[in-house]
Amino acid sequence: MIKTSQVYVLDDVDKAALRALQSDGKMSNTELARQINLSPPAAHARVKRLEKQGYIHRYAAVVDREKTGYDLLCFIHIGLQMHQVEQVEKFRNLTQEIPEVLECHHITGEYDYLLKVVLRNRKDLERFVVDWLTPIPGIARIHTSLVLNEIKTTTALPLE
Repeated sequence: MIKTSQVYVLDDVDKAALRALQSDGKMSNTELARQINLSPPAAHARVKRLEKQGYIHRYAAVVDREKTGYDLLCFIHIGLQMHQVEQVEKFRNLTQEIPEVLECHHITGEYDYLLKVVLRNRKDLERFVVDWLTPIPGIARIHTSLVLNEIKTTTALPLE
């Protein structure tokens, strides 16, 4: 890893370590060391440095949503009436408290926010829109798209 004015540039070994951990975050340090051609202590030090510098935020298990009963995956576009600081903050804070919201993105274009939401069924979707979204002050428009089929799903960044 090369440091240039407080910005770290990933070298090939860093990228290899990140690719390996994205593929299997549970792999042992010994296996990681073997894959990236370092000794286990050097691999461990490399990962600790990547964690400390914020390249690795956390480790998580990717759970199958359908097996756990979440049959619906939805993308919900939200348009706000006005962009007053208080309304925007309230929307962002409330969105973070809703467990079904996997992701919330502030976007450009016709809508202001895009939510990625998991729900169990149509009734859950109705409850979500009516009980959670509609009461949030300042929401002008809600547009929901249901995912029919996930063609590609990944959490891995294309580190080249």
